[in-house]
Amino acid sequence: MSTTQSHGYDSSIDKVLHKRSDLHLLRKIWHILTGSVALILFFRTGQDTFLWATVALVISVIGFTLDIVRSRTPKLNHMILKVMGPLMRRSEKEGMSGLPFYALGISLALFFYKKDLAVISVMFLVFSDPVSSFFGVLYGKDKILPNKSLQGAVAGFFTCYLITLFYSMNVAEISSSLLVFSVLGGVIGSLSELLSAFNIDDNLTIPVLSGLGLTIVNYFIPLFQ
Repeated sequence: MSTTQSHGYDSSIDKVLHKRSDLHLLRKIWHILTGSVALILFFRTGQDTFLWATVALVISVIGFTLDIVRSRTPKLNHMILKVMGPLMRRSEKEGMSGLPFYALGISLALFFYKKDLAVISVMFLVFSDPVSSFFGVLYGKDKILPNKSLQGAVAGFFTCYLITLFYSMNVAEISSSLLVFSVLGGVIGSLSELLSAFNIDDNLTIPVLSGLGLTIVNYFIPLFQ
């Protein structure tokens, strides 16, 4: 490939790739849609956490392998970027994409935490991550960390709080304990998303750290047995 062709290739791909600071609605919709489909399948197929954790782990391994191979194979990378480019960020052009971290985070949560706590933490990833990013990009005027705003964190808190509240109502009566548990769930989910400011993929930190935090809270406020 000539230098001119190479430059043309790069510029054409860059036109469809987004920066982290972009609104990137298509990626957010895809994030929520794929996660929602996985959750529906999980609930409709017996809620076998080991099975789904294994499936997610296999997807993660395939994703990491594909990212490594495409980073070393320009033609393959070009093909993938032409198809998946509208869903990807510029930082993922020749590096790791979010998919394997997304699948790995879900897998680890399902492997290591109680089923209900793992499901809540996965819901944080599926819904809170894109919601907090949406509000952060549009309204995030008050920065609290690099690429993180107070407005995005508040949106993330309320999303995680509502997820925890409505999910917990399936197993416990409304009480002060349930409300406290839900508020703490909101705080945990929001904090786990903020950690991605330190160059840690939030697709991994949200389910893993949220599951850990919820497990600790559940020890003191045992809603889930």
